[in-house]
Amino acid sequence: MKITVEATVQAPVQKAWDAYNSPADIVQWNAASPDWHTPRATVDLREGGRFESRMEAKDGSFGFDFGGTYTKIVSLKSIAYRMDDNREAMVDFAEQGTNCVVTVTFDAESENSVEMQREGWQAILDSFARHVIAKG
Repeated sequence: MKITVEATVQAPVQKAWDAYNSPADIVQWNAASPDWHTPRATVDLREGGRFESRMEAKDGSFGFDFGGTYTKIVSLKSIAYRMDDNREAMVDFAEQGTNCVVTVTFDAESENSVEMQREGWQAILDSFARHVIAKG
């Protein structure tokens, strides 16, 4: 089953693309709630390149590595990747006037409910949109 989340970023596509793919930015926006954070991230943005984000509860009670391999990149348009558990995802960047609409479609996993997954990924994408706006 595929799940889709979307956010409108009040910024040009280039700015959204850069913030989505910069490890320095990822550690600032990649959290579904204020009690989580991403202390480190790596990005090798090329087909066959890897990405990884360390996601942790701020109290240290739980953490995990979220990573995968890029399978297709169309600069300023889309990023496809395969997560380490073999699920696939696609991130689309679409210009809409002076804004950028970012749409993420991903394969659901079986451990958590579809609604929980949708809410978590949407919260992270909303955090990303706020981060890009705050950067100015």
